[in-house]
Amino acid sequence: MLSLYNSLTRREEPPFDPDQNNVRLFVCGPTVYDYLHIGNARTYIFFDFFAKLLRARGYDVNYLQNITDIDDKIIKRAGEEHIEPSKLAERFTEAYFEDMKALGVTAVSEYANATDFIAQIVAQVTRLIDRGFAYKIDGDGWYFDIAKDESYGKLSGRTVAQAEDGVSRIDEAVNKRNKGDFCLWKFSVEGEPSWPSTIGAGRPGWHIEDTAISEFYFGPQYEIHGGGVDLKFPHHEAEIAQQESASGLVPFVRTWMHVGALTVDGKKMSKSVGNFVTIRDFLAEHPAIVLRWIVLSHHYRSPLDYSERAVAQAVSEIENLYNLSLQAREEKKNDPQNSIRGDALPWKEKFDAALDDDLNTPKAISIIFEMLKDKQLTAHSKFALMDSFDELLGMNIVQILGQTDAISEKDLKKFEEYKAHRANKQFIQSDALRKELEGLGYVIKDSAEGSTITKKFL
Repeated sequence: MLSLYNSLTRREEPPFDPDQNNVRLFVCGPTVYDYLHIGNARTYIFFDFFAKLLRARGYDVNYLQNITDIDDKIIKRAGEEHIEPSKLAERFTEAYFEDMKALGVTAVSEYANATDFIAQIVAQVTRLIDRGFAYKIDGDGWYFDIAKDESYGKLSGRTVAQAEDGVSRIDEAVNKRNKGDFCLWKFSVEGEPSWPSTIGAGRPGWHIEDTAISEFYFGPQYEIHGGGVDLKFPHHEAEIAQQESASGLVPFVRTWMHVGALTVDGKKMSKSVGNFVTIRDFLAEHPAIVLRWIVLSHHYRSPLDYSERAVAQAVSEIENLYNLSLQAREEKKNDPQNSIRGDALPWKEKFDAALDDDLNTPKAISIIFEMLKDKQLTAHSKFALMDSFDELLGMNIVQILGQTDAISEKDLKKFEEYKAHRANKQFIQSDALRKELEGLGYVIKDSAEGSTITKKFL
């Protein structure tokens, strides 16, 4: 049975009832004011894997992600470029979708733009006002009073007094009751986007859009909420306070999942430091599978340090797995048993058990390597298991295996010439042809049984 670490209860536990089939998953989406970085990619790659795993196990997963398309950062950047904030948001929303497609992140059921849910946001703020959890600062906006929420801080472990560093985006205001109070609705400012409403013309705060959107789709309570660990406080803490105060229902979310931080060369990513790596920067230099491998070869809750050394290690491990899979496929062609034996089952059970244990993908990957090296397994069993495991992890190595078979007649003729020169011990000619074919993206392997040629994987 699947067990996940719940950031709220601080222990591993089932994320939903054993007989439950429908799973509602919400993951915080991007604020679309710039290109996303590989730290963002880590979160989205992981939850893409998680949603696909649940579906492969028969769950009906509704995976919802919001898009923050109105925010201080968007307004500031749009002002610098002298364009409308909505135009800037549209541009970077499209860039986000392009990046996700390039990374193979396809599991999201629905995306929801914050600006399409102004009515729901206003309605939720109104309920908070009516229930006594919100107060008005003239000329500023409506704020949530964290002192009114007796359970505030239960996710991050902070008290109201410890929430002084909870300032985020449009939350700075000298007249707040508590330093940790956060903005629900910002009154209109000349030159900034604004929407008319019964609580005053203005725009939403950062935190309120998530709960208004998730309540619209899922209701006031649902199964799983995910995001990066940097969002645990104040963002996710604010979400809990808002929704539980507005509905009176506890818990807002049954299981909270947080992906560990990603650093670059041991330091937090920063443009000023010069170690800021966007998804596009990465994809300009490396195949998408390399980033997915780096993400899934580390446990999702652990810190991850990105470096060129980490890239080189990932490439080496992927090529090793590719070659082992290729070997299993070739052996399968000559396997007289032509079957998947019962001893394949223990390997599947080991793989599933690793993922059941708080999604231990590094262990699951190590099990794949061990399985492919098991001399007692038939080649048919190995290849079938590899195909199944590969599909769950989303690496597509087996799929790429099929794409590497196509060798042009022209290049195949050169390979035949290479073999003839090598058989005749004409090594100058054979070495020249080998170098030429390798330059075209082929891998040639020589053995006592003969020579083989395949397209290079990475």
